Amino acid sequence: MEPNIVIEARDLTKNYNGRPAVDHLTFRIREGEIFGFLGPNGAGKTTTLLMMLGLTEPSGGTVRVLGMDPAREPIRVKREIGYLQENMGFYRDLTGRQSLQFIADLNGITGDEADKRIEEALEEVGLTAEAEKKVGAYSRGMRQRLGFAEILVKAPKIAFLDEPTLGLDPEATGRMMDLIRDLCTRRNMTVMLSSHLLHQAQRICHRLGIMIHGRMVAEGTMEKLAAEKLGVGQEQYSLEEIYMKYFKES
Repeated sequence: MEPNIVIEARDLTKNYNGRPAVDHLTFRIREGEIFGFLGPNGAGKTTTLLMMLGLTEPSGGTVRVLGMDPAREPIRVKREIGYLQENMGFYRDLTGRQSLQFIADLNGITGDEADKRIEEALEEVGLTAEAEKKVGAYSRGMRQRLGFAEILVKAPKIAFLDEPTLGLDPEATGRMMDLIRDLCTRRNMTVMLSSHLLHQAQRICHRLGIMIHGRMVAEGTMEKLAAEKLGVGQEQYSLEEIYMKYFKES
């Protein structure tokens, strides 16, 4: 892998019952970049993330995360990455603070440093007031924010976010988008954002990949994708307009 490339897939394929859920996927993501991984439900986005996390093996092709093969070195990869999945699982009898302490303990973060990271994470996601409540009493949106706080405590090199604003109201969604952008600008963290909410991706992503039926049908900046499909330069356009052009032609 090139020095500034932290995620690379080449002809990555995953078959289920003889049919491709991910079909010869090839792309690269650079250090410090927010890469929007877009497509409808069932497009193969989550399956791709699972292969990058080492939670399922590819049927073909290769994937490298920080130069490592997730299927062969899953523990090493997991030490360096954070993952916010669509439906977060927590120990319901732990409080929010205890959940973050558990993550700190798992990652060898102790003492004053652990306390500092936990307090900062709770404040950033807006859960300070609910930190002593048991997670079983949290709403779905609160659990999403707690999952994001876990990533902040761990401070990994790469964050994989699968529908991170699921269950959040508009105000909380905006706050989450600002936090994701902050991961890159202030912490130099690379983010792979999987979503079907196009306006959110347009707001914060540096580059975009559009997945349809398991294939990457387009990849690049907004300007590049617009020029390819809409023939525009500096004119106003939306990601939804670009996406629909690719979707209809696929």
